Amino acid sequence: MKNDRLTRTEAGEKFQQILENQLARVEDLKNAPGWIDYGQLSPLKIGIIGGDGIGPIIGREARRVLEEILTDEVKSGRVEFRDIEGLTIENRAAAGEAIPEEILEEIKECPVILKGPTATPRKGDPWPNIESANVAMRKALDLFANVRPVRVPELGIEWTFFRENTEGAYVLGSEGFTVGEDLAIDFKVITRPGAERIIRLAFEFARKNGIGRVTAVTKANVIKTTDGLFLDTFSEIAGEYPEIDADDWYIDIMTAKLLDPQRRTGFKVFVLPNLYGDILTDEAAQLQGGVGTAGSANIGRRYAMFEAIHGSAPRMIEEGRGKYADPFSMIRAAAMLLGHIGYGEKAKKLELALDVCGSREKKLTVTGRPGGATTAEIADYLVETMADPDLEEKWETPAKG
Repeated sequence: MKNDRLTRTEAGEKFQQILENQLARVEDLKNAPGWIDYGQLSPLKIGIIGGDGIGPIIGREARRVLEEILTDEVKSGRVEFRDIEGLTIENRAAAGEAIPEEILEEIKECPVILKGPTATPRKGDPWPNIESANVAMRKALDLFANVRPVRVPELGIEWTFFRENTEGAYVLGSEGFTVGEDLAIDFKVITRPGAERIIRLAFEFARKNGIGRVTAVTKANVIKTTDGLFLDTFSEIAGEYPEIDADDWYIDIMTAKLLDPQRRTGFKVFVLPNLYGDILTDEAAQLQGGVGTAGSANIGRRYAMFEAIHGSAPRMIEEGRGKYADPFSMIRAAAMLLGHIGYGEKAKKLELALDVCGSREKKLTVTGRPGGATTAEIADYLVETMADPDLEEKWETPAKG
């Protein structure tokens, strides 16, 4: 995992190339194409990527739930499912690429993707230091907005996080280097066009849904240049939405306020750079029941990818517990997918079933171990619940406990 050590001259040359690449990216952002119209696609191709570890297991059941919901659309040819195999750590390591080129081309044939977790090499792993497949996909498909809803009705929590996906501390995560023996350098990048589009998307979401507050989260008091640009852009765009209250908080105190019952219910929509969004949304998901319960959307103008927010859980596979993996996170991502492509009522029905099965009835016990429900049993329970004519009544019943 250790980078090659560079001389001072080599480091300067590498930084110059990084600078040129980022300036070219800014120009690409300024000339980006418009939004895709899914209604004009026939069929609309939905790619299913299993990924690593428990990914193929939860991906299979999420696909089954989607196929059940979209039975008529599949039969009529309006929707087509495609399995995209090969995005595994073994194949990526063999190719020496975050996403092998032939797999990326297959992905690009599907405007909408449902993706299981993929492994990212870390120190001590047997894998080469390749970039995260998630980060690479977000960049390759320009999936600039990571949207993560968190709902805990009994606690008064109704949050939507707009996390910038293609910049910040992650955009050059594989481009850092060491100089000599003692200096290691990584990079953080914020561009005005990149900040503008994620911030505007958050405000447009709030306006469309009648939400009266949008909150920016940065560390602009210390990270003055990059976070400062993000916050300045937020303030400028907020002026275009006078009916919405705009405020900003620093990431450290915000992690505390999410745990404060007196303050947290006042927050509604958050917009924040990549690293802070990664941290805060995992904390928020824990309040909902853990990262296994949360899904997320990665939205771009031409592509959209929906995924579970947790990792690939290799230990579960090593211990033979894969068939007990909790698919809720990936199926919540499937519900977001349905809403994004225009099936809002079907998305709502699936979300209601997830709420009933996850917190109200809990007929099955999910432990991730023998003795608990299997992944397939959980999916069966969801399909059965969606078919229940009393679903909405059950959702309105207070949660047990």
